[in-house]
Amino acid sequence: MDMLDSEQQKTTGHKSTRPETKFPLGRLSLQQPNKTSIMHFQLTEEHEMIRQAARDFAREELLPGVIERDDKQEFPRAQIKKLGELGFMGMMVSEKWGGAGMDTLSYVLVMEELSKIDASASVVVSVNNSLVCYGLDSYGSDYQKEKYLTPLASGECIGAFCLSEPEAGSDATSQRTTAVDMGDYYLLNGTKNWITNGINATYYLVMAQTDVEKGHKGINCLIVESGMPGFEKGAKENKMGIRGSDTCTLQFTDVKVPKENRIGEDGFGFKFAMKTLSGGRIGIAAQALGIAAGAYEFSKEYAKQRQAFGKPIANHQAIAFKLADMATRIEAARMLVYKAAWMKDQGMNYDQASSMAKLFASETAMWAATEAVQIHGGYGYVKEYHVERLMRDAKITQIYEGTSEVQRIVIGRSVLQG
Repeated sequence: MDMLDSEQQKTTGHKSTRPETKFPLGRLSLQQPNKTSIMHFQLTEEHEMIRQAARDFAREELLPGVIERDDKQEFPRAQIKKLGELGFMGMMVSEKWGGAGMDTLSYVLVMEELSKIDASASVVVSVNNSLVCYGLDSYGSDYQKEKYLTPLASGECIGAFCLSEPEAGSDATSQRTTAVDMGDYYLLNGTKNWITNGINATYYLVMAQTDVEKGHKGINCLIVESGMPGFEKGAKENKMGIRGSDTCTLQFTDVKVPKENRIGEDGFGFKFAMKTLSGGRIGIAAQALGIAAGAYEFSKEYAKQRQAFGKPIANHQAIAFKLADMATRIEAARMLVYKAAWMKDQGMNYDQASSMAKLFASETAMWAATEAVQIHGGYGYVKEYHVERLMRDAKITQIYEGTSEVQRIVIGRSVLQG
């Protein structure tokens, strides 16, 4: 009997019918955490240096001309080359294969800073790092790493990841592209669409169905080189956002792909794609985080300068509350993204964490960009003030590398199995 029961019996003469609270394992005792606890919310000196380098690059190299590149749908070729020279195109690849040998958190920090200014440039970095280099580094043969990964990780070449088709978007198991085993080579036929870096890439990781009867277990991933006979690139898509990044349809007609260009064992393709996409979601989550943070930073500076009713609009509660909500949600998204990156670096299962990070960060990006336009008022509706571009760029983060609906499916399955 607890104290409340005792007092109730004294005053009423009746014992409480409230269920008794029990501690079958005894009361929990809290101990001081050790110094290896994961809850360190301070970046290392090395991480701070990497973030500052990315921030400086974004402001000095990406900001000038970003509006014009968006308007003309101009690929940031010179900027991508410089990013390669900085080691940002193969950040998590070992130096042996031309990479920078950094961790996932470093990659996330770079993605966040670049995306504050130019999401078109950052998505090129994301695809090359998260999907192409990661896939080759994790599952490729030494031959494939030497021939393909090394120039990709150094930034000498750009890669593309080819999964989506006209009939296979979110349902990646419904591959119509085929790769018929011809002995020494595969004969590749089919169409891939919505391919980021599709026009400017040199190497392509292409998912294709080798054995239809085996379903998703009959899918393989093949490395296709630009210029192979029968491989054609379609026109650039005229997109709402990330317009500086090139997206197109790819057509394969009797393309002969050498057997040594298959990644992993026969039938490994679908598993390869899913494992690679899980890491890719961290990159897009970081991109979404950067877009949201950029919208917030542009809005805060504007609100401090813009006068209304005799004072800066930042001093009006209506605007101050918007900024407060933006800062809070962005920080929550940042924690989810950083945690997913940390889990990946620790070798932990990060599938649920990456989906949560991508879902929340992308929803936050769209919301924060919309608020930014509202804070800017009429100025937010024109290109000069950047936030209308961020609003257009934000939308795709809710769609590519798994829509928000797909992320909820992944998270739902995970929590129900736990």
